[in-house]
Amino acid sequence: MNASRRHFIKVSAVAGGAVALGAKSTSLFATKSIKPLRVLILGGTGFTGPFQVRYALSRGHKVTTFNRGKTHPGELPNEVEQLIGDRNGNLDALKNRQWDVVIDNPTTLPAWVRDAAQILKGNVDRYVFTSTISVYKDSKTGPDENSPLKKYDGPDPYKETLEAMKASGGKTYGPLKALSEKEAEKWFPGKTLVVRPGLIIGPRDESDRFTYWPVRIDRGGEVLAPGKPDDSVQYIDGRDLAEWTIRLAENGDTGIYNATGPAKPIGMGAMLDGIKDVLKSNATFTWANEKFLTDQKVQAWSDMPVWAGADDGITRANISRALAKGLTFRPFGETARDTLAWFKSWPQERQAHLKAGITPEREAEVLAALHKKAT
Repeated sequence: MNASRRHFIKVSAVAGGAVALGAKSTSLFATKSIKPLRVLILGGTGFTGPFQVRYALSRGHKVTTFNRGKTHPGELPNEVEQLIGDRNGNLDALKNRQWDVVIDNPTTLPAWVRDAAQILKGNVDRYVFTSTISVYKDSKTGPDENSPLKKYDGPDPYKETLEAMKASGGKTYGPLKALSEKEAEKWFPGKTLVVRPGLIIGPRDESDRFTYWPVRIDRGGEVLAPGKPDDSVQYIDGRDLAEWTIRLAENGDTGIYNATGPAKPIGMGAMLDGIKDVLKSNATFTWANEKFLTDQKVQAWSDMPVWAGADDGITRANISRALAKGLTFRPFGETARDTLAWFKSWPQERQAHLKAGITPEREAEVLAALHKKAT
C-alpha cells in the first residue's frame, strides 16, 4: 500500500466515521429502500467528491468517476468505476455510456460544461452542477437564488482557461461559474440542478480557509479576532454538502439552491467560542475592528479566514429553499474537532505552512500595535 493510500485511509477514518473510503466493500451499508442510481461524478477525488462517493455507495448506488487520475490516486473504493480523461479535450471515456445522473464538481469554465454536455446529452437524465455563492453581483445584501448574478466582460468565455482565471486574482471566477450554470441549463433544460455552496469547511479542505481557526485556537494564548463578535459568518461542512447533494439526486430535484449554513444565523464570536469549547483550549480573543485591521494591512478572508469584513452580505445568503429540501448540518463541534484531527494527520512540514490565516509573527505584531493604541 503506497503512502498516499495509507494517509487517505487514516484521514477517511477521521472524516467519515465508521465507513472508511478505503474499505473493500460498502454493501453492508446500502439503503435498500432507495432506488439504485447510476451516478457519474466528474472529478470525485478532491474535497467533497470522495464524500459523495462514499455516501452514494453506502446507499446502494453504482458510482463512476471521471478525472485525470492525478489527484490522490488509489484512494477510492474498489466498487468505483474510474474513468481516466481530461476536461481539456480528452473525453473519449464518456462516449457511448449512460447514467441516471451526472454530478459536475470541478467546473469553472463554460467550455468544460459544453464539451461534456455534447457527449452526455441524451445519455444522462439529470445534470447536477456545483456552483458557488460567488456568482452573486451584490455582496452587500444577503442574496437569495433570484438575486442578480455577476456578468462576464471578457472577450470570449469559451476560450477562458483556469490559468487566466487565477491570473485575474479570481475576479472572473464568479462570472464564469454563472455562465457555466447557464450552459448546463442550455444543454439539459428542465433537468439541471444547480447547488451554490458558500464556504466549504471540514476535513479534506486543503485551502486552510477554516482550518486556520481550529489550529490557532488549539495553540492557545492570545488570539487576534477580527471585527465584532456578532459579525455574520456562514459555512458548510463538506460532508453535509456532499450527502445532501446525493439526496437531491435521489429525489430527482432540479432548480437552484444556496447551500451554506448553519441553519440559524451565527456570529464570528460564537464560531470562535464553539471551537474553543470543543477543543478545551485556553485561548483568549482580542478583537480588532475593521478599520484598525485595514490600517494594519490585515485582510478579511485571507489573513482572517471566514470573516468577510465589509462584504458581509455574502455571509448572509438566504438558505430557506435548501432547508426546505432537507439540507441538514452536523454539530459544529464535530466539524471543528475533525478538521483539527485531519490537519494533524499531515506531515510536520505541511502543518508548518498554513495556506490561509495570519502568521504567528505577524499576529504578534498586530496585537502589540493594538495594545499600544489602547494605552
